[in-house]
Amino acid sequence: MKKKLLILFLFFGIITAFAQTKVSGYVYDENNDPIPFANVLFKGSTEGTITNEDGKFYLESDETWETLIVSFIGFEILEVPLTKKVNYDLKFILKEEASSLDEVVIVTGKQSKKASENPAIRILQKIWERKRQNGLSQFKQYQYDQYEKVEFDLNTIDSSLIKSKLFKGMEFVFEEVDTSSVTGKTYLPIFLNESVKKVYGDNILNEKRENLLGNKNSGFSNNQVIIDFVDDLYSDYNVYDNYLKFFDKSFVSPLSRTGVQTYNYVLSDSAYIDNKWCYNIIYYPRRKNELTFKGDFWVNDSTYAIKEINMQASKSANINWVKEIYIEQEFEVLNDSVFLIKRDYFLSDFALNKKEKSRGVYGKRTTLYDNYQFNQPKDEDFYDKEVYNYDKDVYNREDDFWEKNRLEALNKDEKGVYKMLDTLKTVKKFKRLYNIGSILASGYVEFPSINFDYGPIFSTFGFNEVEGLRLRTGGRTYFGPNDPWRLEGFLAYGFRDNKFKYGLSGKWLLDEKSRLTLFGGTRRDVEQIGASLTSSTDVLGRSLASSSVINTGANDKLSNIKLTNLGMSIEPSRNFVVRLDGSFRNVRSASPTFSLDFNDPESPTGISSEVKQFETRLSLNFYPKREMTGFGVERKTKNDNFAKLFAQVTRGDRDWFDSDFDYTKLQFSYIQPWQVGGFGRLTTSIEMGKTFGEVPLALLSVVPGNQTYFSIYNTFSQLDFYEFVTDTYTSMHIEHNFNGRLFSRIPFLKKYNLRAIASIRGVWGELSDENIALSTTGNPVEFPLVAPDSKVYYEYSFGVANIFKILRIDFNFRGNYLDNPDARKFGVTGSFGFYF
Repeated sequence: MKKKLLILFLFFGIITAFAQTKVSGYVYDENNDPIPFANVLFKGSTEGTITNEDGKFYLESDETWETLIVSFIGFEILEVPLTKKVNYDLKFILKEEASSLDEVVIVTGKQSKKASENPAIRILQKIWERKRQNGLSQFKQYQYDQYEKVEFDLNTIDSSLIKSKLFKGMEFVFEEVDTSSVTGKTYLPIFLNESVKKVYGDNILNEKRENLLGNKNSGFSNNQVIIDFVDDLYSDYNVYDNYLKFFDKSFVSPLSRTGVQTYNYVLSDSAYIDNKWCYNIIYYPRRKNELTFKGDFWVNDSTYAIKEINMQASKSANINWVKEIYIEQEFEVLNDSVFLIKRDYFLSDFALNKKEKSRGVYGKRTTLYDNYQFNQPKDEDFYDKEVYNYDKDVYNREDDFWEKNRLEALNKDEKGVYKMLDTLKTVKKFKRLYNIGSILASGYVEFPSINFDYGPIFSTFGFNEVEGLRLRTGGRTYFGPNDPWRLEGFLAYGFRDNKFKYGLSGKWLLDEKSRLTLFGGTRRDVEQIGASLTSSTDVLGRSLASSSVINTGANDKLSNIKLTNLGMSIEPSRNFVVRLDGSFRNVRSASPTFSLDFNDPESPTGISSEVKQFETRLSLNFYPKREMTGFGVERKTKNDNFAKLFAQVTRGDRDWFDSDFDYTKLQFSYIQPWQVGGFGRLTTSIEMGKTFGEVPLALLSVVPGNQTYFSIYNTFSQLDFYEFVTDTYTSMHIEHNFNGRLFSRIPFLKKYNLRAIASIRGVWGELSDENIALSTTGNPVEFPLVAPDSKVYYEYSFGVANIFKILRIDFNFRGNYLDNPDARKFGVTGSFGFYF
């Protein structure tokens, strides 16, 4: 997520139909105190809004209206004539109703949670009772048409921006400036993506399939990163759920069964909507700094299904980089008991801070649903017979396709986006700005004329005890995001060991549907073995442990590795990957103060310093609910809320390529993120492994220590490299991010929007006497091999995240084995990142 968020700021940071009536202003009571959540609407219409916590509102309409109505419970209704089409910064004073002077109704404060005292709570109880009876879940099968429109806009356009040097030579783009109907800010559309889908579902099989019929976007059709970010940003949600996930955060739904503990509810009004009598309920948060909304909804009086709802995130919500979230949903009546979603509108305002006048980027998604059909069963293999199906024609539909399949016509500013960006792409200055943003986002410098990317530039410099200063250069082939094959390589040099290192790898996608892929490569490099228990078999992979600039102590336990790998992978069903490969590697110590020697009867000296080993591996990977983008040999992951299951059997064979050892290694890992309602995000992982056969230190399973000052998940922050070595192990890590849930309850801390993190991790392992003896050679620099077999080694940590919005600091404590030489009882690690 942090990479996608960084891409948003880097990319959009460099870069219309006018309503007939516009009104903005403030609503106060007679004491000049603002009235939040007051109703404001045009007389004779259903077009309206509510004021925010400061009593502020903005309202606009495509039609011309002459009167504005302002109302709130306990106050007299105010009718205001509109003498002009545009009326800004008006001030309205509401007078308290005479009949309510004796009533104790403090609608801006805490409301009763009891149904006997608050009619809104009684209505909520009816909604909870019947919510499973409304919507698609009532039918065995369903299908519908879906049209989605996503737009990004640069907002808060003013004369200083228009005249700035950034847009010199590109002033024509401001011809498309418009005004938001939600916030009243001016904005400039800079990206538009449209898609048409046919969606099928089966509630009996619990399966769903989406057929993409058309996709079109303005100007950046080849930038899969943007499309990927857009898709992940606006995931589907159901307002009836207890928690709604946006930007990796779980907001409490106003319709949640726990809503009475989080929101105040007020029964505000009742009226006919589409010939259905409905109640209007206003809701607002009970506390600040929590992930909540404010707004109102209309609910039918007999079915208790939601007819309309709007949700606006609280200004004080603990979420970064997002100044505004506004959601509208409309539902249509299928019959007396079934309401189906008809229109969904989502607006978010991305900005570096939440100040009123700060510039940012609007992200807007409009989704429309039509042509619902039910109880038309399909064969089970309809949902899974193809892993992936890429149709290039989908991305090249003609204009007549879009005229026919758009469920909502483009307005003037949306049509202007296509024309404006087609022109903008021809401007040299824009090309330069775009290229700079692309380089910083991807890490690669593109050379389209030769189909080559140079980089990644962030790996140019490195440092470790063996190589000293390390310089690296490299690149990859790149014809487009859906390349069926790719070559990648690097060349590096260490100024302390005066040696060159290099690597080369290639991948070839033979079949798009089954994802049948051949891969291979070779590498000669310095590496930190044991940086993870279930390490990647990626030929060009390199761990932070061997590249960090500052360590807690000397890290001289590095290895020289020569690795050659060849294999294949296939995805027989979606998100289930089978990989078969073989590799040959030579491993020896890279430092005179570190020994990988082992007893070797076939050596003239009885001792060998280099392991030569051929291995074959069969690995199974399963990623339930993972979503991917792209159809080439390399794809990107769209979401991060899926489990990762990994199982692997590795066979070392002496009969191949004069290898040194016979052994079999079994490994398993399971990583699972959990969204724990409004209490944050929990991540758990378990790893297990066992090696059958006698192997030396270079082939054993090293418990991953962490001698860097970075917080690295699935490592042990208070362990040194090679402090524990095993041939049988079980490891578990548990980390919970409270997402501000704790600090928001502490008065003097809640304004800083800090987030508490707690974690515990442990490992148990064994090491056979035979394996210990194999690596006990009497070398003066060898160290005793120890496994955590007498008791589980454990650590725990407490962290504070979101410091200055980008910094996380963890305070780590070692739980036991404190008598080990040089044991680190306490340490501080940290990390940087852009997180919502």
